[in-house]
Amino acid sequence: QVQLVESGGGLVQPGGSLRLSCAASGSILSINDINWYRQGVGVQRELVANISLRSGITNYEDSAKGRFTFSRDNAKNTVYLQMNSLKFEDTAVYYCNAIVKNELGYTGSYWGQGTQVTVSS
Repeated sequence: QVQLVESGGGLVQPGGSLRLSCAASGSILSINDINWYRQGVGVQRELVANISLRSGITNYEDSAKGRFTFSRDNAKNTVYLQMNSLKFEDTAVYYCNAIVKNELGYTGSYWGQGTQVTVSS
C-alpha cells in the first residue's frame, strides 16, 4: 500500500503564498512522477504542475508558470509546491497524484485526499 498525504492548504489573500506538501509513505520502491491537480467548484480537475523525480524535469500549466515552484526532500519522500502571487482563480481543492513503483514491482497511480486552497480578500 502507498499513501499520499497533502498538507499546507488554507485561506490566503490575493498576492499571498502557500506551500503545499505531498508526503508519500508505504511500500515504495521508487516514485516516478508527482503531479498536482486542482479542482474548483463546478469545473473539471486540471493538471497544474508535474515533476519527474528521476530527471528533475518540471512542467507547469500556463497560469502557474512563474508563480509555482517545485522542491523536494528525497529522504522524506516529500514534494513541495510553493505557490506565490496567488489569485482568486487559484481557489480549488489541490490533489497530489504520484506514479509509484512498489516493492513488488507494480507501478500504480495513487492520490491524496486533497487540500483546500482558498484565495479571498
